[in-house]
Amino acid sequence: MIKVKVGLRPIVSKINLPTVLKTTILPGDSIERLFIATQVGEIFYIGNGDIRTFLDIHPRILKLGVSGGGYDERGLLGLAFHPEFYYNGLFYLHYSVAGTQGPGALSESFKPDPCDPKTLNLRWMNRETKYDHIDTIEEWTLQSNGQPQKRRTLLNLRRPFANHNGFNSLNFSPETGKLVLTTGDGGSGYDPFNLSQDDLEIAGKIIEMDVGKNPYINNPPIVTRFNELPTPIQETLMVMAKGVRNIPGISFQRFYNQYIKYAGNVGQRLVESIFSFVQYKPMPVTQLIQAYSMNSEPDKEGFINFGWRGWEGAFPASIIRKCTENSTLNEKITAYYNEAAALSGSRLQPLTSYFHEDTRPDKFGGTAITGVQAYMGERIPALTGSVVFTDLARKESQPKVRGALAYTTVKPNGQQNDFSVIQTDYDFGSQSAYYVNLGTNLDQTRLYLGVYGSMKVTDFNQGTIFEIVES
Repeated sequence: MIKVKVGLRPIVSKINLPTVLKTTILPGDSIERLFIATQVGEIFYIGNGDIRTFLDIHPRILKLGVSGGGYDERGLLGLAFHPEFYYNGLFYLHYSVAGTQGPGALSESFKPDPCDPKTLNLRWMNRETKYDHIDTIEEWTLQSNGQPQKRRTLLNLRRPFANHNGFNSLNFSPETGKLVLTTGDGGSGYDPFNLSQDDLEIAGKIIEMDVGKNPYINNPPIVTRFNELPTPIQETLMVMAKGVRNIPGISFQRFYNQYIKYAGNVGQRLVESIFSFVQYKPMPVTQLIQAYSMNSEPDKEGFINFGWRGWEGAFPASIIRKCTENSTLNEKITAYYNEAAALSGSRLQPLTSYFHEDTRPDKFGGTAITGVQAYMGERIPALTGSVVFTDLARKESQPKVRGALAYTTVKPNGQQNDFSVIQTDYDFGSQSAYYVNLGTNLDQTRLYLGVYGSMKVTDFNQGTIFEIVES
């Protein structure tokens, strides 16, 4: 793959940690505006050379960074504009609700022990009291007076842990017109309850929501499983994929009369992965529930499974520890052998992966994938038709942290492909630069990069949004 160098053009600075970057055309407007959602609950857009507030829901967001030294994976996580937003003013939010903090599903940190069956078969018990917080998915409308107002709640999800809630988690599919919700596996590490592989668990899935159907249930119950939802809501949902650990949204790339779907999956300790697929067979939630009630297995031909928790990308999920004889080497133990074996033939292989440790001169050691976007523009010819992705922080960049930007392409035969690092010419000076988000405009001809100076959501106003441009 050819080496590419790009420039970073600052658009706005000194904002809070950005979780969503995307564009839309406001009703009555004539040009696309870049919208920026921050983790603490603000939504801004770029007006005529200045930044303007579209909506501020920070009072609705639970208090972030109270534990964990300021690091947090909750907050305002998703923003999506209806395909007909210009005409109907509808948009959608996913956020962690104020006042819903719970004690968590486990009293201590979790790590699987292949020699101890108890650790391999844990169940999430007492869910109404043993949980961390509640996430909500809402439909809002931009009123004729220019003020946003909430219309209805689509889902209320009880989450077992603070982390792995997904981010950039709401996107409309240009293929189906449905709202796509991407959820993480619920958190902790190693998916303690194997929620991502359970068909009835909402965690660890990519879900299509038909927002054109209104079940007229304004306050849906707080749930963790699909079968806990009222039937009218079940009928609006389809499961697009499962086996997800944590995911920075989904991206669609038009390919003739079809769409290639891209999704990154954050790894545990070994590898970060980008998945791609064209054909898929979504499973109606009502069909999954019916199969469960009849104790039968639904027809899963064409159903997408990313393989977690048995697989971390292209590798069996591993427990990694330092070798006693040589501290520079690591010992890797298969965490869930039976699950990896059972999924070996049915899971989707990743398009590309990159490692947490990689000493090759043209690669990097990654931390967590934070964005995946198709690029169809011509301003950076070397990237046209490729898929670009970001990693939070290159391992070798300590103590002055730098994120990573890279790209890959889909092979015609669908086989796995290598990736190439994209060089940037921007000087961040002594400031840390975590690459926290990647966004694009409506026709995927521009790319936007969110950079933050800290990993702590409580370190305010350290964000800068760049446009990625030709060097």
